[in-house]
Order: sequence, then C-alpha cells, then structure tokens
Amino acid sequence: MDVVTAQEMYEWDRVAIKSTGLDGRLLMENAGRAVSSDLEKKLGTHQRVIILIGAGNNGGDGFVIARTLLNRGYSVEAWQIVSDSKVEGDARYHKEIFIKSGYTLYKLEKTDDLSESLKSADVIVDAMLGIGVKGRLREPVKQVVELANEQRAFRVAVDLPTGVPADEGIVEFDAFKADYTCIIAALKMSALVEHTRVYYGEWKVCDIGLPVKKLPSPSRKVWQREGGRRVLPGRDPNSHKGSHGKALVVGGAAHMPGSIAMSAKAALRSGAGLVTIATPKSAMNAVASYVQEATFLPLAEERGVIKDSAGVDVSAYDGVAIGMGMGRGQESNNLVSHLISTVKAPLLIDADALYQLKNLVGLLRSRTYPTILTPHPGEFAHLVDQSISAIVRSPFSYSREFSKAYGVYTVLKGPATIITAPDGSQFVDLSGNAGLAKGGSGDVLSGILLAMMLQSGSITYALNNGCMLHGLTAEMLTKDAHSMVDLLATDLVEGLTQTFRTFSS
Repeated sequence: MDVVTAQEMYEWDRVAIKSTGLDGRLLMENAGRAVSSDLEKKLGTHQRVIILIGAGNNGGDGFVIARTLLNRGYSVEAWQIVSDSKVEGDARYHKEIFIKSGYTLYKLEKTDDLSESLKSADVIVDAMLGIGVKGRLREPVKQVVELANEQRAFRVAVDLPTGVPADEGIVEFDAFKADYTCIIAALKMSALVEHTRVYYGEWKVCDIGLPVKKLPSPSRKVWQREGGRRVLPGRDPNSHKGSHGKALVVGGAAHMPGSIAMSAKAALRSGAGLVTIATPKSAMNAVASYVQEATFLPLAEERGVIKDSAGVDVSAYDGVAIGMGMGRGQESNNLVSHLISTVKAPLLIDADALYQLKNLVGLLRSRTYPTILTPHPGEFAHLVDQSISAIVRSPFSYSREFSKAYGVYTVLKGPATIITAPDGSQFVDLSGNAGLAKGGSGDVLSGILLAMMLQSGSITYALNNGCMLHGLTAEMLTKDAHSMVDLLATDLVEGLTQTFRTFSS
C-alpha cells in the first residue's frame, strides 16, 4: 500500500491520463462509485444521508456518490456549498449528469437551511475539498465544517477530511472530523501523522482503476501482513542453533536488570539461536532468573553500573544490541563508542545508548555494517536537536534525512512506526495498540528486531516484520486475555509464542 504526498497524487493522476488515455471524467466516475460501494457497507436503507459537495475533484466525486446512492434507493440530499462559478471541468460534467438524472441539487444560500438538514441527518458525507488545501478554511466552507462537526451523525470523508493537509508538517488548519474516511487510490501521508490522523477516523483505501504498473513509486509504503508472511524466516529441518545467529545484548545495571532481560528473552522467543547477555556481574542473578537459556559476559562495574568497555569482545557475534537499562554515565558513552567502532555485524542502538549517541553520531558514517536506531520521538528529538513536536509533525522527513545523512536504518516508534533505510525508502507499520504505551515494550521490540535480523536476508524486511510481530502480539493479547491497561512487556514476550504460530500459518 503506497503512501503519497499531494504532489505525488497529482502526478499519479497525470501519468494515468497521459499513459493510458483514461479520461479524468471516467476516473471521477470510478472514484465516486468505489466510495459509494464502500459506504453502502455502513449504511441502512432507512438512514438519511447528506452529501456536502464543493468544487474540484472532491466535489465531482460528491456528485457521482450522490447520484449512485440515489440510483440505489438511498435517502440522499446533495448540497452544493460553493457558487456555481467554482464548479468547473470534470466536476461540472458530473454535476450536469446528476441534474439530468432527475435529482434535486440543493444550493447553499443560508447556513440556517443547511443546519436544519444536518440536524436530521444520520450520515454526513464530506466531499467539499480535496488534497490541495493549505492553511485555514475560508467561508462558507469553514462554517459548514463547524456545523457538521457539531452533529451526532456518522461523518464520512471522501479521500481526506476537508481542511486536513495531505502532507506532513502543517499545523494551522481547520478540519472536518470524520468517523470514517474512504481514501481514493493511495494513502495520504497525513493519515499516518499523529496530529492529523485523528481527523480521519477509521479508513480504507478504495481502488479506482489507476494503471499501477505505470505509476511512479513514492518510495513510501505500508507494510502489510501478506508481504510479511512471505518473507518471514523459516526453519530448515537440518538447522541447528548456530544456523539462526549468535546474538549479543549489552546493557543492564544492578538497579535496572529487567530491560536487558526482556530484550534477551524476546530475542530467544523470536528465533535467535544463541543469546549472550553482557551486563554488570551484580545484575546477572536477577537476569538469569528470568532468562535461563542465555549465556553471560560479565562486565566490569562500579556501584552496579558498567565501568568500562574493555571486557566486551564482539568478534564472535552475528548481531549486537546495546542500550537497554545501561545508564547514561560517561562509561556508557565509552562503551557505545567502542561498539560502533568494533562491531563487524548489524548493530542495534536503543534506549540509553541513543542518549549517548548524540555526541558520537559522526562515527556512524564510518561503519560498513548495518546500523539500526530504534528511537521514540523524544529520543529522536534529542538526537537531532529538534523539539518533540517538530518530530511528531514531520516524522517522515526527519527520519529520512537522518537515515540518508548517516547511512543508518531508523525505526521511529509510534502509533504509526516508520522504518527508514539508508537509501531513504520507508515502510510504515500500523500494528499494535495503546497497550504498548508502557515501560519495557521498547526493550521487547529491540530483542525481536535483533533476532529477525539474524535470520533474514534483508535488514529492511527484518525490521518491518519485527515491528509487526510486536504489534500483532499486543493486538492478540488485548483481544482475549488482557486489556490495554494491564498489558505488560513481559506479557508480550510470552505472547510471541502464539503470534508466531498464527502469523506464519
């Protein structure tokens, strides 16, 4: 599933029309019919539907939707909320078909008239403005949006809610607040950005018959279960523990042994053949009581935290993860620097190691083996010296710029986790729920990702699947055994058993 900006969507339309001869009016007909068929799944024949129609392609879609639903016997009022002069081109063509089909078109003259209709509506369909909106809404659209948002009706947006920018990074806007959005042809970037996604409600992408082989790739896609299953690492009948990778996890402290323990056990649950835990000796008993299958590399310590990096020999390992529960003292800084310079295998940097990385980020460019960073927005903001709000508003841009600049994979965690490769290509994982918003969830994810990398031919696919397995486990556990309130990180580790059984089947 592709994710596009407004400009990329315009280019798709242009290429579709130029390369195949598809008429824009036909594409509009296809879009309106696709939305109508999707909307029918949510409509009852007794429900009263108000369709708010503007100018441009979105308005043209609205005329097709209104005509199609009326043809199918639904109770529909079509309201044109802009002046006749603004309805041009393909939209005007479909407006004329609507009128010639014998249906009544209501035109907004006084908002009081529309207000009465909206109050009696069961469903309000927003087909006012499309992807070209920038900034605050103007009248009369602004007032119509405010009236619609006040109603108890089920609110549906066509392509994207009126007023919501298609792209990331825009803060000042007014918008229709949809309960459901039928997105046309491709997912718009703003459906995945924290401050704009709330306006979409639930959503579905509707196919309108664009020539997919001719369309330029936006290098931004949603990772889906079908693709994940195809590339999930399998088990050869003749394999042994060494076949599935030797992992090293580095971190922990006497006062914080849980993080490294959960990462290690998650790696084992996710298929790593052998896992070694490098941690202060005073933390080993606590960690070993939870992870009996791991071996240990005791590190020199002072007051329960890592003292130096001299005892960390990384030559025997196929992948290394560092940072979980490690602490933020100067010795941790030395350890991160040592591992960046010496690990000749994939290196995953998380948690406290990300904090230390800010002063060492230049070292990343010299690595010839894959480097993976797994920050949440706060950690990433600290790393790139930006505000958290800036990262949340423009997660695609910041993670892409950083990954390309330093040659790393960035897993920017959130409700929509963005996985960016060094070449700037991006995947989005939408699995999971609010049950993951608890300490330790990220430690579990790091362990899963480390194990996936040891077993996969592609780092990108390993990261995509690791994030999905993590999220699917939360979904599965909160469906039956747990709530989003009581779910713990340790529950995720144990729940991986069922996830692997069901996801791979």
